[in-house]
Amino acid sequence: MARPRLDLADYLPYLINRVGSALVARFTADALARHGLTIATWRVLVTLSQMGPLRQIDLADHTTIEVSTLSRLVTRLARAGLVTRARSRNSNREVTVRVTPKAEALLAELIPIARRLERTAIAGLSAAELRVAKESLRRIHRNLAG
Repeated sequence: MARPRLDLADYLPYLINRVGSALVARFTADALARHGLTIATWRVLVTLSQMGPLRQIDLADHTTIEVSTLSRLVTRLARAGLVTRARSRNSNREVTVRVTPKAEALLAELIPIARRLERTAIAGLSAAELRVAKESLRRIHRNLAG
């Protein structure tokens, strides 16, 4: 009986991972590392900047970071002066996280770098191809998220 084969060059999860890894490595080297940030802390800051203050549990959901890991990241960001945490008036266990003006200033510097990297990554794609690629990725995510 023939052994099952998998051509990685044609295997979508592998291709998605390769693209994601290349983007993370490049953005980390070009921008994040010099500010002591990781891709996970970047996601936290951008999410909070875009959505406003969030409960830590909601922030974990939006960033797809485990709650225990997120708690450590938020502590690190708070020590760096990039976020603040406040206990809820309703529940002592509920913590709301928000970005600081220092974080907003840092994001104002980093977002253009992220956009330039995105433009490099999508060079040669038409607007229609890009639209299809983004919608396809969203659909794949919905399929997997349930």
